[in-house]
Amino acid sequence: MTNSSASQPTPPPGPDGACSASHRVSELVGPSEDVELSDASPGTSADETNRLVDAVTRWLDNEHLSQLTPEQRSALQRLVQRLVGPAVSRRLGIVPWPADFRLSVVMPVYNEHRTLRTVVDRVLAVGVPCEIIAVDDASSDSSPTILSELAEAGVVRVFHHERNRGKGAAIRTGLAQVRGQVVLIQDADLEYDPFDYPLLLAPILEDRADVVYGSRFSGNDRPVAKYWHQTGNRVVTWVSNICTNLKLTDVETCYKVMRRQLVDQIAPTLREDGFGIELELTAKLARLNNVRFHELPISYSPRGYAEGKKIHWHDAFRAIWCAARYSFG
Repeated sequence: MTNSSASQPTPPPGPDGACSASHRVSELVGPSEDVELSDASPGTSADETNRLVDAVTRWLDNEHLSQLTPEQRSALQRLVQRLVGPAVSRRLGIVPWPADFRLSVVMPVYNEHRTLRTVVDRVLAVGVPCEIIAVDDASSDSSPTILSELAEAGVVRVFHHERNRGKGAAIRTGLAQVRGQVVLIQDADLEYDPFDYPLLLAPILEDRADVVYGSRFSGNDRPVAKYWHQTGNRVVTWVSNICTNLKLTDVETCYKVMRRQLVDQIAPTLREDGFGIELELTAKLARLNNVRFHELPISYSPRGYAEGKKIHWHDAFRAIWCAARYSFG
């Protein structure tokens, strides 16, 4: 791999006139190359501009993102802001991690042997400094074996329940073990995309929010959901908003990102063992003083019951009860 982009031919443009990011990353700047901020100054030559574009596309290529040092991340973030502006940079989730930053990913697991390795690989591929805390809720398939292998490889920290207690109980167990500055909940299926992490972390790292929810329903570019499932979610969210005085679009989203200080305050008080944990978490976070909520659209690929989906219509009634119980109780 060469260290000079100027000598390389420009790859053919795609349908929208843009050059292929993957082609540039594979052919051009190496991950150890230093990038000077002066390169982003107005009036640079065509070769210098190409080198900047190469650096930016490397940043956007998640496969190579983990190879960059914190200093390179920070430099590239500033380069992107100069090239495309802070607003676009923020929307792309291009955020430098603080030198000592660590994300705690809490992953409840119950009979997810088909997707478990893949979702762990995807979390690690994002390049966010993190620890993965997997809680096996007495799975009856090969999930415990897979988790043991991942733990032996040093990839995850694993905790086991002797009996099946529910998703809420698994989340509560995981929250009690977090060590990072920010906490994120990740299901062990493939409905949610870990490559949304940088986007979700940006408001917290930029000190614009304390809690960030990833909404499955606030964006238009998404798979079409089942009518009654989405309608039920909207009803539950509406009731939760009335009780908490928030205006969320998706209270039952898996992707809840919180500052560690808030988790430490509410984790000892959590009670729900089932899916009601989503409403309990929201209500108790909303009751804390001066907590800033933020919501962003995320990628979402819903699965059916044949593929292992576990939430059912009767869980909506429990969720509505939890919204009222924990908002006012």
